Amino acid sequence: MEANNLTKLQKNLKVEFKDKSLLKQALVHRSYINEHPDFKIGHNERLEFLGDAVLEIVVTEYLFLTFPEVPEGDLTNWRASLVNAKMLYEVASDLEVEKSLYLSKGEAKDKNKKSRHFILADAVEAIIGAIYLDQGMKVTKNFILKNIVSKLDEILKNKLYLDPKSKFQEKSQEERGITPHYKILEEYGPDHAKVFTVGLYLEDELIVKGKGLSKQEAQVDAASKGLKKLNW
Repeated sequence: MEANNLTKLQKNLKVEFKDKSLLKQALVHRSYINEHPDFKIGHNERLEFLGDAVLEIVVTEYLFLTFPEVPEGDLTNWRASLVNAKMLYEVASDLEVEKSLYLSKGEAKDKNKKSRHFILADAVEAIIGAIYLDQGMKVTKNFILKNIVSKLDEILKNKLYLDPKSKFQEKSQEERGITPHYKILEEYGPDHAKVFTVGLYLEDELIVKGKGLSKQEAQVDAASKGLKKLNW
């Protein structure tokens, strides 16, 4: 089953590894090692560290050379939208990485989507690191351009490079000629773990409420919900 999973994943990646153990290691979450201390291959965090750096340089070079007239601040936002955990999770889903992950029994049963999304995003970076070590920069660059940079058109078209607050403000001014504002509606919990509830308003109209462990996090949550509610 394990060999079949690796064979299928290589087909999805369109990369035939010379050293299959590198690909295998890229899929090993730390929790699996905790449960299987005799497992001969280590977890994927060092490969993730390498892959993160390779991904960043390939995306940065592409943006720098392809958009010579675009200022650095915009390129930074575009790059962040290509290499963030949400985008890398989408890439992991496209490539069906989850089927090949090595997780502890507890982690495998965990239904927390957010934590699983981060694990899969990290695995994509580790896979990039493994491809780099096994195949060199040219193959790695082609992989990144094909699977990650190819999503840039969608990002630019839908302005996904804007954070939710910026996007909501832009859309509210565009659609209604109003600048949104936020009000703190509630605070509870001890000082070290306070939870904030904020309201997102267009003039006096309460659009949605958001929650977070900081005022900023609550505002971002409200803006995200507002974009969905108003179909923006």
